[in-house]
Amino acid sequence: MGSALHIRIDRSAKTTLAEQIRQGVIAAISSGALGLGARLPSWITLAAQLGVSRGTVKSAYERLIDEQVIVSSRAGGTRVASHPPVGRMVAPEAAHSAPAPHQRRLAVPAIFQMGVPAPDSLPKPLLARLRAHAARMEVEAPAVYPDPGGELEFRREIAAHIALARGLACSPSQVFITAGFAGALGLTLSVLGLEGREAWVENPGFFQSRRALEFARLVPVAVPVDDDGLDVRCGMRTSPGAALALVTPGQQAPLGGTLSLERRLELIAWAARTGAWIIEDDYLGELQLNRRAAPALASLDSGGRVIHIGSFSKTVSPALRLGFVVVPPALAPRFAEAALYFGSAPGPAVQHATAQFMREGHYMRHLRRLKRTYAARGEALKATWERLGYRVHIGGLAAVVRLPGGVSDIDVTRSALDLGMAPSPLSSWFAPGTQAESGLLLGIATVSEQQIPGACERLHLLISTGR
Repeated sequence: MGSALHIRIDRSAKTTLAEQIRQGVIAAISSGALGLGARLPSWITLAAQLGVSRGTVKSAYERLIDEQVIVSSRAGGTRVASHPPVGRMVAPEAAHSAPAPHQRRLAVPAIFQMGVPAPDSLPKPLLARLRAHAARMEVEAPAVYPDPGGELEFRREIAAHIALARGLACSPSQVFITAGFAGALGLTLSVLGLEGREAWVENPGFFQSRRALEFARLVPVAVPVDDDGLDVRCGMRTSPGAALALVTPGQQAPLGGTLSLERRLELIAWAARTGAWIIEDDYLGELQLNRRAAPALASLDSGGRVIHIGSFSKTVSPALRLGFVVVPPALAPRFAEAALYFGSAPGPAVQHATAQFMREGHYMRHLRRLKRTYAARGEALKATWERLGYRVHIGGLAAVVRLPGGVSDIDVTRSALDLGMAPSPLSSWFAPGTQAESGLLLGIATVSEQQIPGACERLHLLISTGR
């Protein structure tokens, strides 16, 4: 059966219906709604779904096939190509919604790629041994359904760790294990049930979070950020009836500012007064490079309005698909029920292995090594770009490089891919319809100090030539 496609048709637009369908398919691939190899509805089925002629959908599909974005065969039907061509994956309307189309799916992390830890940072033999032991234990254990909320041993380790590292005291019963950040956000939105309500999102902010809210039928409202994080008072003026605020208070994504104490208290007071919820995306955890990480926002919440989400994607590996959500005590029963019905916790083996990795102290030692490594790389990156005459600062685990006027960060990003580099365009992190800034986000984790001078020179050349 073909994957569901949610394409909006505007018959009053100047763009043809076939082109709207083509752009809708590309947007679904770009956002991750359609994965590589996913099967699309037949053109007959999609025509009936959209209320357009079969020829219109067929025309859109044929163009996508010509562009090698999708493939079609009698046996396999119509599917997303396994390796869609990068240069053709950007729909005009999607240019400001997601940087993902500008990055190929690479077998190994590319230079400056964001979202993954340093390839050489993991104690791989140790982790392999722990994983192998946990896998044997899983095979030898009785064949029973695992706890949908996550293995108790792992939940205990997480509760102990965030109490120490993030100042957030909680019991294991408040911790729920999920398939990465996306699984935690999906579980949270399903429990809160806020369809049709407005939700504050940071601008600029993580495009996938914004799109996730849209898929959950919330209405994202862009709220600007500055050096002190989310402008809470602006949010109150712009959307006083919002039911949710999704924030990155520890290190704002992507600019890196920390939400000030004054704004933290304002945000929590607003939620308590209006009955709104706050989702704290603690995506970098304690990986604050220049100082000790600020306590979690949830540690200040006495009214039970803050839901804390973390993951191991940036510290260990995104391949683990390990995330967690820490909920206020009053919400724990509802989350336990939702986890039973919709839970997506990874298998017990990876949870037990990671729990042992934490329990034996390896995780904390690993984090200390990462901080030293990343701090040195960040300083080297900043110094190199400043010597080249650019405005730059370190935001979280990325160097934020502002581009000269008239230079498209999306064009530079596309050209950089051909040179083995995968920076992210800053403009794509701004909400559609808002004033975007042109810049590059250069991942610190995926470039060594030896690679920095040459990689920066190559990028500088692309910028100078306006590509």
